[in-house]
Amino acid sequence: MRIKYSDWNDALEKKLREFSGLRQLFHHLLIQLNGDVDLALNALRRLQKLGYLDNDLDIDDFEKKLLEQAVIEINPSGKKKLTRKGERDLRRNALERIFGALKRSGRGDHTVPQEGGSSEEPLPERRPFKFGDNPQLIDFTSSLFNSVRRTGNLNLALSEDDLEVCETEKTTSCATALLLDISHSMILYGEDRITPAKQVAMAISELITTKYPRDFLTIILFGDSAREVKIKDLPYCGVGPYHTNTKAGLQMARRILLSKKHVNKQIIMITDGKPSMIMRENGQIYRNPIGLDPIIVNRTLDEAVICRKKKISITTFMVTDDPYLQGFVERLTELNRGKAYYSSVDNLGEFVIRDFLTQRRKRK
Repeated sequence: MRIKYSDWNDALEKKLREFSGLRQLFHHLLIQLNGDVDLALNALRRLQKLGYLDNDLDIDDFEKKLLEQAVIEINPSGKKKLTRKGERDLRRNALERIFGALKRSGRGDHTVPQEGGSSEEPLPERRPFKFGDNPQLIDFTSSLFNSVRRTGNLNLALSEDDLEVCETEKTTSCATALLLDISHSMILYGEDRITPAKQVAMAISELITTKYPRDFLTIILFGDSAREVKIKDLPYCGVGPYHTNTKAGLQMARRILLSKKHVNKQIIMITDGKPSMIMRENGQIYRNPIGLDPIIVNRTLDEAVICRKKKISITTFMVTDDPYLQGFVERLTELNRGKAYYSSVDNLGEFVIRDFLTQRRKRK
C-alpha cells in the first residue's frame, strides 16, 4: 500500500474540530428541541450572538454542509427536517457519548437473570474438540488440515484428535421495554431531565439494533396514559402537561413483553416523580398530584408484583434526590425484586447502559 504524505494544514484541522464541536452541540439542541432543525440552528446563531460561541464560527457554512451531507433536508413547505441518515447520526452520537462515560468509569457489575433463550455465536479462535461439544461448531477445514498433517496423505482419515471447534460467545436473548416519563415534572424547577432521558433511549435503541439484532426493544412513553413509539420518532417526543400514570406504563410494557418468546424480559423505567394518576377498571380517571396517594400507590405496586410473577424485572432510574419519593421506588423495587438507581441527570445514561449490557451477555 502506498501512503502519500502532505504538509500539515492547521486551518483545515481547526475547521474539522470546529465542525465536530458544532455538530455535538447541534445534536444536543435537536434532542432538547424535539427534533426541530430550524429551532436548533437558530439557537446556535443566538448562542453565538450572546457570546457563548466564537464569532469566527460560520453557522451558515455549517448548515450548508449538513444539507450537502444529507443530514438535513428542506421539505416542500420550506421547513428543514432531519433525514433518516440524520436520525441515525443522532442515535449513534448518543451511544458514543454515553459509552465514553462508561469506559472512563468502569464501575458496576450485575449477573444475567436467566441463561435460557441464549445463542452461541462463533468466534475466530479455535480449540481441540472435547466430548459434549456441539458438532455444528466443528471447523472441518482446520480438522482436515490436522488430519493431513498427522498422516502425511490425503486419505482424509479423521480421528477425534484432529477435530477443532470454534470458540463461542454465549449471548442471552432479551426483550426490553424502555419506559420514559413524559409528565410535566420532567422539565419543572429549571432542570431539564427529559433531554438526557431521550438521549439514553436513543443510545439503547442504537445499541440493540446494531449489536444485538436478535433482541427486542419497545419504547413506551407514559404521562396521563401510555403509548408505544417507534425508534425513529424518539427525537420528536416531548413533555406534555401530564400527570404520572406509572401503572399504565408498566401495564403496557408487561403486555407487550409477554407476547414475545424471549426468556429474559425486563423493564427499564426512567422517571423523576411519584405516580399521580391511575385509570380505574371501570374507565374512571383518578388523579391526585399532592403527596403519595395510597390508592394510586397501591395499584401501581400491584403491577410491580404482577411483573415479578411473570418473571419480568423492573429497573428504575430515579432522576431526583427526594427521599420522600425514593421511598416509593424502594418499595416498588422490593416487591418486584428488581433494581433501583438514584442518579443525577449527568450520569443517568452511564448507569442505564451498564445495567443493560451486564445483564444480557456472558462468555462461554
